[in-house]
Amino acid sequence: MIKGLFTFLFTLFIVTLATAQQDSYVYSVKFTDKGNSAYSISRPLEFLSTKSVERRLLQQIPLTESDLPVNPDYLKSISTIGAEILYKSKWLNLVIIKVLDKSGIDQISKKPFVKEIKPADHLYTRHSSHRKKPYFDAEVIEKHSMKQNTGDYKSGRAFDYGQSFNQAQMIAVDQLHNMGFTGRGMSIAVLDAGFNSVNTLAAFDSLRTNGQILGTKDFVTPGNDVYNTSISTHGMMVLSIMGGNLPGQLIGTAPKASYWLLRSEDGRPDFEYVIEEYYWVNAAEYADSVGADIINSSLGYTTFLDPAEDHTYEDMDGNTTVVTIGADMAASKGILVVNSAGNSGSNEWQYIGAPADGDSVFTIGAVDPAGVYAAFSSRGPTYDGRIKPDVTAQGVSTIVATIPSGVAGGSGTSFSSPVIAGASACLWQANPTFSNMELLNAIRMSGSQSSSPDNFKGWGIPNFTLANNLLTSSMLQLQEPFSGINAYPVPFSGKINIEVESSSWCIVDLKIFNSVGSPVAEMEGVELNKGKNLIVFNKLERIPKGIYMLQLSDGYYVTTAKIIK
Repeated sequence: MIKGLFTFLFTLFIVTLATAQQDSYVYSVKFTDKGNSAYSISRPLEFLSTKSVERRLLQQIPLTESDLPVNPDYLKSISTIGAEILYKSKWLNLVIIKVLDKSGIDQISKKPFVKEIKPADHLYTRHSSHRKKPYFDAEVIEKHSMKQNTGDYKSGRAFDYGQSFNQAQMIAVDQLHNMGFTGRGMSIAVLDAGFNSVNTLAAFDSLRTNGQILGTKDFVTPGNDVYNTSISTHGMMVLSIMGGNLPGQLIGTAPKASYWLLRSEDGRPDFEYVIEEYYWVNAAEYADSVGADIINSSLGYTTFLDPAEDHTYEDMDGNTTVVTIGADMAASKGILVVNSAGNSGSNEWQYIGAPADGDSVFTIGAVDPAGVYAAFSSRGPTYDGRIKPDVTAQGVSTIVATIPSGVAGGSGTSFSSPVIAGASACLWQANPTFSNMELLNAIRMSGSQSSSPDNFKGWGIPNFTLANNLLTSSMLQLQEPFSGINAYPVPFSGKINIEVESSSWCIVDLKIFNSVGSPVAEMEGVELNKGKNLIVFNKLERIPKGIYMLQLSDGYYVTTAKIIK
């Protein structure tokens, strides 16, 4: 009954939109700036969560105009001319509008804050085509037996992985699990085509019981239930590779991480349009605003149902497509953006798609259970000559959850990407002071062919235990002259007490940075004696209330701590 009602309403929506467009026109409008906005980067908590601001502070990423919402005054000015706003993006700083009369477009184009206006009817025009989704069409799901594999379980392991042990052991994330790093405290935004039955399947009981599903949102059909049984199961399978928990059958690579489930892809085989790239950007903006640490995107864009929209290999330069611009923007905010390479390795296209071409995107290819390159896995280089993918993981017979129960083997880079995304959450949990790009580089350096990367497997199959050692040793090499910062009270007012332990006598400088990365107070030449020290940072009355980052440095070593006024 519910499924039929949803189908009827969705069909009615499409028919209504198509009918309306017979007497209307669609345009994209790009703005020059966000000047004189009601929002300010000095008040970030009005449009970003505390966790989002903390991510920036920890990685010393300043807030910029791109973080501000689209200027509300610009939206109001356009709306008063009679334009209906269909879409808006703060990172792209544009809106997509519908007008009934082209005369209104001339008025809008003359607005001083309008940088560019272009026809965009193609974004909402539907075509009949024999083409199918190039990304999903090449993927194969093979049902596995319900055998528990309990005979292979060893008591020394953190979990009874069952049939999923190979995909975890191949990248040594099982060793991180044994060390207690299971993704706890990390949040992963899953951008996908739908999460059919995640709210009922046994594989996700632990996520539901422990409150590890932080929220859901549908950017394709706003207000839709992303668990609806009439939509794609793709996101459900992808999620199971990271967060699934079926002892003896499937244990995800980040079973204790938390998840945002964001639907940015339509998922129907007869629906592949550029508008989905715009949905992706909106979902990434949302992931940033709620404070996600990692994005897993088992999606990609190359060709479309309308050939006029097709990308070319020349577009795979890291700077051209809408979705790649959005993905690189997400990475610039400190998010680790993990994306599947694509499944075009053995067809005419053969190269990676967008946003896998992004220079800051962590692109994941596929190997079989023995570690051999999977022929379908899209390869590099990017058009501008960069090596892609970055690394590879099991993407042939990867164990995934299925409906109504049990597991199956999934083949496609859609399934190798979450293997790495989940493992990255565990590695970041173990090494929380590193930036997203430092984490990415450590994983690449741990790869099986890091000394000679290529355009088939990139830096190879990573070893997450080795990556952890690389990050840990880099910290040890610094010999940490001071550590154990404890700043209080919380919140502070006119002064803050700072307890710090030093391994030897040294002189340090202290700085307090605001959310945009600017120093607001500093103390220079503070002496630390060996052992415990107490520093009193005075004259802080004029600092506004908010979240700040306290930094201590001796000129070589730097450590930070979050403080709140």
